[in-house]
Amino acid sequence: PMDGEFRIVLPDSRVRTLHMTGEPVLDSEGCTASMWAVLRDVSELRRSEETVSRTRDSAQTDERIERTEHRMAVELQETVLPPWRGSLRLPQQGPGALDIAAHYLPSASSGLIGGDWYDAMELPDGRTLLTVGDLTGHGIPATSAMAMMLGALRGMAVAGIEPGALMGHLNHLLETSVQPALGSALCCRFDPATGLLSWAQAGHPAPLLFRDGTGRQLPPPDGVLLGAASRVAYEQDEVRLLPGDVLVLHTDGLTRRSDRGAGPEELLALASRFAQARTAQECVRGVVEEFGGTERLDDACVLVARIGA
Repeated sequence: PMDGEFRIVLPDSRVRTLHMTGEPVLDSEGCTASMWAVLRDVSELRRSEETVSRTRDSAQTDERIERTEHRMAVELQETVLPPWRGSLRLPQQGPGALDIAAHYLPSASSGLIGGDWYDAMELPDGRTLLTVGDLTGHGIPATSAMAMMLGALRGMAVAGIEPGALMGHLNHLLETSVQPALGSALCCRFDPATGLLSWAQAGHPAPLLFRDGTGRQLPPPDGVLLGAASRVAYEQDEVRLLPGDVLVLHTDGLTRRSDRGAGPEELLALASRFAQARTAQECVRGVVEEFGGTERLDDACVLVARIGA
């Protein structure tokens, strides 16, 4: 296995810093059958860290340091999260096509920039990746780890790795990273041609499926927190979605308000509102209106996918 950084010089003399993570996949005889690797351009991250370091050395008060680190964490988070904000329109139209919308909800304390992410992208084979996740910690370390995880997840999904196996690779990546952490994640792959949703989870709240005015939580396949144990297997489950269905993915900070932690019941109570919504963006708006209060203890993400009729 490899996990390290190196620099390259481009033809125009600019220097870029790359982080490379990968490992061989062995066959039954212990020989290398294939190789996977994720390369990520971390130049901006390293420059941000250097800026924070210089600021820390010259700052006269802890308050100035915290402000600078918070700004850097926000900038890094905005770089890492998908370039689309609000709703995403995939090229495919017609029955089975996905209407996707998402939203990031900050915590009541603006200084708690955590490692929550959401992502959606069309894969080369026409299927769609949907994912949300949450890493421990706050600030630049959390957003840096989030960037590593999200980059690896996207690369392996594009390579066609199944959600269950993908979780196993993410677990190994997080466990062996330079800055070990714990995290939860949910990875779904939707095939619009068949309506089949394949998904796996790692210590994460299961998706909520809304159909005909009612909602239910999908039974979660087995999966422990990322980075919590070595050589663990992650189960994968499948469910067939129908036109008009609404799928809600979220991080656990969404319903954790004040000194109480609510389960999925409060989200399931929005079933009638989702049934009346015409777009995924309207569904997200309903979630934000219900859970977007300033009393939030932690940041959170919500992603809604609506199956076209």
